[in-house]
Parts: sequence; structure tokens; C-alpha cells
Amino acid sequence: MMKSLLAATVLLGLGSAAFGASAVNKDAEPRTLIVTEGGSKSELSLAGGETVEFCSSGCFVTMPNGDREALTGSETIEISGGVARIK
Repeated sequence: MMKSLLAATVLLGLGSAAFGASAVNKDAEPRTLIVTEGGSKSELSLAGGETVEFCSSGCFVTMPNGDREALTGSETIEISGGVARIK
């Protein structure tokens, strides 16, 4: 019984690690988001039409216009016309 409970917990933990926020660039031009996760900053470049999954456990994102938003890891950022919106 205890082994089954432990196995189920591990599987749930692995399954939730695969999910995260996503960013969709609906523009033809590349766009860049600045992602701060766990105290470390990185640039997330999205080519035109590209969708990327990131930020599985919460992060801050600086949008192309300079706005900064906190994400929990379940949001979708949609970039269209150079403007990013959280959905």
C-alpha cells in the first residue's frame, strides 16, 4: 500500500513538472521576453509564429513594452502587434 502511494506521488510530481506558462508570438517578427526565475534572468526569444513553454514553477516576465508581470506557471502570453497580453 505504501509503495503504491509513493509511486502515485512521484508520478503526480513528474506530471506537474511538465506544465508551465507558454508564450505565443503571433507576429511575423521575432520578439523577446526577459524571464526571471529563481533569481536568474534569461532572454526568451520567440521567432514569428513560435510557441514556447517555460516557467513551470512561477517567475517574473518583462514584456516587449517593458511591463513586468508575475506568472504562476499556468498562463499563456500572447504577443500580437508587438503587444503582449496574458490570457
